[in-house]
Amino acid sequence: MRPEKVLRKRLHAHNHRLFNRQTTVHQILGGGFVADVVLWRQKNTSLGIVLITASVWLVFNRSGYTLLSLISSVLLLLLTILFLWAKSAALLNRPAPPVPDLNLSKDMVDKVGALIRACINYLLLVSRDIALGKDSRLFFKVAASLLLISVVGDLADLITLGYICLGIILTIPALYESVEECCCCCN
Repeated sequence: MRPEKVLRKRLHAHNHRLFNRQTTVHQILGGGFVADVVLWRQKNTSLGIVLITASVWLVFNRSGYTLLSLISSVLLLLLTILFLWAKSAALLNRPAPPVPDLNLSKDMVDKVGALIRACINYLLLVSRDIALGKDSRLFFKVAASLLLISVVGDLADLITLGYICLGIILTIPALYESVEECCCCCN
C-alpha cells in the first residue's frame, strides 16, 4: 500500500477535530442551506446578506430613523393605500382590495397566555429566591448579566447590535471551520 493511502486511513481512523467532536460544524448548524450560508459555501447569498444588512444599517445610522418609527411609517403607508384603494374601488365599481379575515382562536390565545403566565411565575419565583438571599450564585449571575446588558445597551442601539450579531454569526463559524481544517492537516 502507498504511504499516502496509509496516512489518509490513519487520519480518517482517528478523530482529529477540535474538542474531539464526532460531527462537523456543517452538521452542527443543521447541514442545510442555512449552514451553507453561515459557512460561506453559498458565497453569493452570504455576501448579499452582508451587503443588504450593511446598507440597511447605514441608512438607519445616517438618517437617525429608528426601527419603531420605520415600522410605524410603513404600516401607516400600507393602511392609507388600502383605504384609498377601497374608496376608489367603490367609486369605480371595481373589486375591493383582497384583505384576509384575521382573527386569533381562543385556544391559541389560551395556550400563549398559559405559557406567558408560567414563564412570569418562574421568573417571580427565581426573583423571590434572589431577594430572600437563598441563591447568592444566581444573584451574581443575574447582576452580571444585567450589568453587561446595560453597558452594551449604552454603547449601541438595537440595529447596530443586530448588525454586530449578524457579523459574528457569519464569521465565527466559518473561521472556526477553516481553523479546524488547518489543525487537522497539521496533526
